[in-house]
Amino acid sequence: MNRILLAHELRQGYKSLAIWTSSIAFFIVICIMMFPQISSQMEGVNDIFASMGAFSEAFGMDRLNFGTLIGFYSVECGNILGLGGAMFAAITGISILSKEENGRSAEFLFSHPVSRCHVITSKLMAMIVQIIVLNIMVFLITLLAILAIGETVPWNALALLHSAFLCAQIEIACICFGISAFIRQSGTGIGIGIALILYFMNIVANINDNAAFLEYLSPFSYCEAADIVQSSSLQSDKLAIGLLLALTGIATAYLHYSSKDIRA
Repeated sequence: MNRILLAHELRQGYKSLAIWTSSIAFFIVICIMMFPQISSQMEGVNDIFASMGAFSEAFGMDRLNFGTLIGFYSVECGNILGLGGAMFAAITGISILSKEENGRSAEFLFSHPVSRCHVITSKLMAMIVQIIVLNIMVFLITLLAILAIGETVPWNALALLHSAFLCAQIEIACICFGISAFIRQSGTGIGIGIALILYFMNIVANINDNAAFLEYLSPFSYCEAADIVQSSSLQSDKLAIGLLLALTGIATAYLHYSSKDIRA
């Protein structure tokens, strides 16, 4: 039954997955294709960005070399994947449980010999599978685009950067998954709002020392391209906090949805 439910969820979500994947990949490819034309004009740009104060610090542009592919990719393409992937993850997570009540399909689903725990598990697995598929496809298309322009693939930095975004998306999705257990209507707006709030929390933490604690609450903090490129590693302490928040979201979904009075 779990496999049937999982397959059903994946069939329901494949159109959204295809649209978000193709959209994110399209804009990333466009940016990569622009790199050969603008790389020769990047002399002096690094100094300009480094002197822009808080704006540069907010996006880590003062610590990246825009004349290199990974420096250019980290800012231009990183923001596309970061925000686009986060919104897809948030929308998927916030709607996957609530849609049964919103779509009036709960009565049909729970009329079958399946426990709520099995339903939650199947939906959780479907959510994570969709996020992983999106990231794998975007990563492969990115590699093809880099090879197409004749550049050397910065394997380590690129893999770490994409791994960080994957972890961040799963964290955001799990947080929204927990919230989804409490709502009955479409939560798309709530999901997008959560993704944007977490994104701007990291920006505030970067430019305001008094708000530095916010970086431990935002998954975007361990996706900082400048930190990843310079250290060639991910920040394990922030990843651990992200894992804890994700597990909290999952546990909340199981605890509340299992005893929830579901409207048919």
